[in-house]
Amino acid sequence: MGNMILSVSPAIVSVISVVLFIVGLGAGFLIFKVYTSKKLDKNKSNAIKIIEDAYAEAKTIKKEAIIESKEEAQKLKEAVEQEVKERRNEAVKIEERLNQREEYIEKKEQAVDKKSEQLDEEKKGIAELKESLEKVKHEQEEVKQQILAELEKTAQLSKQEAKDLLVANMRNEACKEAASIVKKIEDDAREEGEKKAREIIGQALQRCATETVSEMTVSVVSLPNDEMKGRIIGREGRNIRAIEAATGVELIVDDTPETITVSGFDPIRREVARRSLEKLISDGRIHPTRIEEIVEKMQTEVEKICKEAGDNACSETGIFNLNAELVRTLGKLKFRTSYGQNVLKHSIETSIIAGLLASEMGANVKIAKRGGLLHDIGKALDHELEGTHVQIGVELAKKCGESEAVIHCIEAHHFNVEFKTIEAVIVQVADAISSSRPGARRDSFENYIKRLQQLEEIANGFKGVDKSFAVQAGREVRIIVRPDQISDSEAMFMAKEIASKIENEMQYPGQIKVNVIRESRYTETAK
Repeated sequence: MGNMILSVSPAIVSVISVVLFIVGLGAGFLIFKVYTSKKLDKNKSNAIKIIEDAYAEAKTIKKEAIIESKEEAQKLKEAVEQEVKERRNEAVKIEERLNQREEYIEKKEQAVDKKSEQLDEEKKGIAELKESLEKVKHEQEEVKQQILAELEKTAQLSKQEAKDLLVANMRNEACKEAASIVKKIEDDAREEGEKKAREIIGQALQRCATETVSEMTVSVVSLPNDEMKGRIIGREGRNIRAIEAATGVELIVDDTPETITVSGFDPIRREVARRSLEKLISDGRIHPTRIEEIVEKMQTEVEKICKEAGDNACSETGIFNLNAELVRTLGKLKFRTSYGQNVLKHSIETSIIAGLLASEMGANVKIAKRGGLLHDIGKALDHELEGTHVQIGVELAKKCGESEAVIHCIEAHHFNVEFKTIEAVIVQVADAISSSRPGARRDSFENYIKRLQQLEEIANGFKGVDKSFAVQAGREVRIIVRPDQISDSEAMFMAKEIASKIENEMQYPGQIKVNVIRESRYTETAK
């Protein structure tokens, strides 16, 4: 019995365990369901509360929005009312101005009507006066005819003969009076013009303040001793040939002690040769290889100097947008001279004077200064290209994109074409001022004598001239005429003709004054 109980117990235990597990599972499910139901109830109540809070908040926001809308509407209404009020006030003011304008126009119309009445009265008076003048004129004509008849009877001359005689006398009197009037007008105009011109040119020159002595291009190289000549020539002349071949100039070695002359048309090559010789002399090593090396180095140095000189010229004149090729070419003028005057300094001086004159005369200062700086740029290339320096300068300026106004200044500064702009005239005047100022240029003795002789020959070629003298270094020619052949009025016209002939036939710097002198002498003898 005991064994049977022991053998049954495990099966019962298993059943009981299963039953208990199922009961526990059901109880757990019931407990979970109860817990879940409570949690759902709690979440539902929370959701309801959130909805109620949101509804209350939305209600509050709606209320605030309504209040803000009313405030905005009130502000907008006030703004519209203010604008309407301002518009109304403005309309009232405009209406008042219109009323005032109407009153002014009415007054003007009344004044015009009154003036018209006065004009009608004056017109009527003029018509009456004209009628009386016609009557007087008719009476004068009758008197004139009577007088002419009496004159013909008394003088025994016909009307035509008397008229011809009167016309001849009147012509002579008119010529004398016209000459006198012309002379007075010319004197007054000349005095006023010279005064103004002296003032403008004086201010320009004073503000320009250039050097009086111009720089000359050096073409002579000094040697420390005559022995150096032999070293420069070299064995069988190989050194001097190497220098001439490398630089393109000619070296003249003569009997002049301790000097060598550098000869060549190209001022840049001449400068390169001069600097190379000085470098070789100071270095002491003179042979063909060293010569080529030094010449190449000096060419680079001179090109750099030309570039710096062009930049300095632009900076000094205040012109900063020039083409690079124009700047380099302009710098080459540092080594170019004309009648002993350094062309680069002359160009800078012309630019400054042209700018000052343009400023005084109300012309375009930039064009005048630019044209003045570039007017002689062709002289930097006239030994390389065919044509005059004016033609070369014009072509170079066109190539580098300069304006027509500046090109015309270059083209017209030697009267090659007719002046079209005031700036071109100013550049020509500035060029003449810079060239003819004291100390600007040197002239050869032969040219000086030739100019004096030509002045006297032109003056002596006029009828009635007794003697002529060129004085003040050719700046003035004094002409003595025969008083029995030339009258005062004819002397004045002769001065103009001689001056015009000098302008057409001669080339000269500056101005030449023509003085025609007519002398009258009265001699009596006391007995």
